Amino acid sequence: MDVLILCGGLGTRLREVVSDRPKPMAEFQDRPFLDLLIDYFQGFGLSRFILCTGFQADVIRDHYTGRQDIEVVISHEEFPLGTAGAIKNAEPHLQSGTLLVANGDSLCRADLQAFAEFHREQKALLSILLAKSDDPEDYGSVGLDEEQRIISFEEKQLGQRHAYVSAGIYLFERKVLHYITPEIKQSLEYDVFPQLIKANDRCYGYTGQAEVLDIGTPQRLQRARNELSPPSSS
Repeated sequence: MDVLILCGGLGTRLREVVSDRPKPMAEFQDRPFLDLLIDYFQGFGLSRFILCTGFQADVIRDHYTGRQDIEVVISHEEFPLGTAGAIKNAEPHLQSGTLLVANGDSLCRADLQAFAEFHREQKALLSILLAKSDDPEDYGSVGLDEEQRIISFEEKQLGQRHAYVSAGIYLFERKVLHYITPEIKQSLEYDVFPQLIKANDRCYGYTGQAEVLDIGTPQRLQRARNELSPPSSS
C-alpha cells in the first residue's frame, strides 16, 4: 500500500521556533518528526512513501536521498495546492489501489492493521481514523451514524467538548481522486469530503483509542517532544 504524507504546508504558526525547515522536519533529538512518523508506519509493514512537498522541499529531498530500507518518492507542488490538491498532484506516482494518507505534522499511534481491516470489511471508499478529543473547538468534529458512517464534518464550535476528531490519517480507494480537480487549491476537509459524503454512503469513521499529537504550534511541538523523545541518559 502506498503511503502519502502531506508535507507541503508553510507552517506559519511554528515559524518562530522552526524557521529553517518545513514543519515535518522539526527536530526530535537530532531526528526529524517525519522520521518518527515513517518509523511508525514501517512498524505495520509499509515501505513505499510518497512525500507531498512544497515549502522548502529540498530539505526533505536531501534528507531522504539514498535511504535504502524504504522507497521514497518526492511529489512536489510548485504553488500551494492544499491537502486535496497535493494528493491529486501525486497521482502519477501512485501504484496501489488503496492509499494511506497522513498529515506530516501529526501522529496518532493507533492500530493501523485494525483500521485497514475495518476499511476492507465496510467496503469503504473513504475511512477516517478518529480520536477522542477534549478540545474539538480547535479541531472541529466528525459526526457518525449508528453504523459508523460519516454524516457530517462540524467546523470548530465554541463550547463543544468530548467529540471525535480526525486523527489526520485516512484510507482512500483511488476513486476518491475523481472528486479532486487537478491544479486547483483544495482542502480535503472543506472541499472534498463533504461532496464525497453527499454523493456516496461508503464513507466511515474508525474510532480508535489513541491520542493525536500534532506539532502545529510551539506549545504543541514541545508537548510532542516531551511525549515522543526518550529521556536522555545522565
